[in-house]
Amino acid sequence: MDRRRMMMGETYNEEWERRVSELWDSFDNYSEKQFLAKMEELAAELPADSAVAAFERASSFDSTGHSDLAVPLYRQALELGLNEDRRRQAVIQLASSLRNIGQALESVALLTAEQNAGSDDLDDAVSAFLALALVDTGREREAVSLALTALSRHLTRYQRSLANYAQELIDGPSS
Repeated sequence: MDRRRMMMGETYNEEWERRVSELWDSFDNYSEKQFLAKMEELAAELPADSAVAAFERASSFDSTGHSDLAVPLYRQALELGLNEDRRRQAVIQLASSLRNIGQALESVALLTAEQNAGSDDLDDAVSAFLALALVDTGREREAVSLALTALSRHLTRYQRSLANYAQELIDGPSS
């Protein structure tokens, strides 16, 4: 039985999602050209105005080093509407691609807004990519502070000390 789900007005099936997931899992087994062709085939199975297809195509270009081709597709996917999981991934990946093509200020703006858009298991990814973008805008101390703050939450010891030192990088040493 073909079980269908609705996602932001878009019908797709679990079998299609499984095949996309399998393609990503086997990424290293393909040449760039083969991988992109396989993703194009899968994306073509969805409607032309599919946000999910645009997102997966963007991700495939991004993962094969074509940030310039990924950016417009991420923008299209976000405009068409994605579920929350893919939406957040698309924002992170768009911001990373923008940084890669020299648009670090827009990357910082997107990721800063994303920090305030809610919390989930991608919070540290948002922080990590924001730190990279901050470095590219000349805000290295803020970048290191952000990275150390994110890291401090995962330590078994010294969380408070590391978080305080991270804040000191921004505020300056206390007297």
